[in-house]
Amino acid sequence: MEYLQSMNDGAVAIRLVIATALGSFIGWERIARRHSAGIKTFALVSLGAAMAAALNLYLAKETTFRVDVGRIPAQVVSGIGFLGAGTILVTGRNQIKGLTTAASLWVTACMGMAIGAGYLTAGLVCFGLIMFANLFLVHWNQRVGERTRYMCLYIELEEKSGVRQLRKMLRENGIQINSITKTKEKTLQSEDAAIIIDLHLGKDHSHLEVLEAISNLAFVDYVEEV
Repeated sequence: MEYLQSMNDGAVAIRLVIATALGSFIGWERIARRHSAGIKTFALVSLGAAMAAALNLYLAKETTFRVDVGRIPAQVVSGIGFLGAGTILVTGRNQIKGLTTAASLWVTACMGMAIGAGYLTAGLVCFGLIMFANLFLVHWNQRVGERTRYMCLYIELEEKSGVRQLRKMLRENGIQINSITKTKEKTLQSEDAAIIIDLHLGKDHSHLEVLEAISNLAFVDYVEEV
């Protein structure tokens, strides 16, 4: 371990390989879930961050000039923010896609810098926590989302009287409407209107029950929780 943490050329090379390998494993998890950034992207981000950290330490050690050892890592952290922002999309249904991928890219860069600087223990722990968050916490996130009393729906329904009938149905079932927003999303039926509605379900209704009840309405052609 002491050898791997040194600035020996062989140790630095091994650290770069470790950073690339761990980054590719994180990218494998993302691409397996059909997200935009995959194995190559994460491997390169981790490798680049590790290389930047190693170069920073080399310059501080080998040159006679005064070097700020925090300057290059700071630029890497801010630079990865721009890369991550490119993976975030806001759809016409007010859905935000790519936040987890962007966060994973950012923390993978931090992991790579730790490994490149020789702080292998922190880098390996960071890798384990990234995989834990992306593989296991996602299920906890889904369970919490399914049990919350708040619900947001995207609905395509008859433009003339659909909203009025929907409001009546929800009110009769004791479901509170927090907001209704009409969107410009292209609907499956040309005569339909598309809305996004925020609901408070209370204690007597589940997400699945509300979805089924609304989808069975004659004036509703499509409904999706967003």
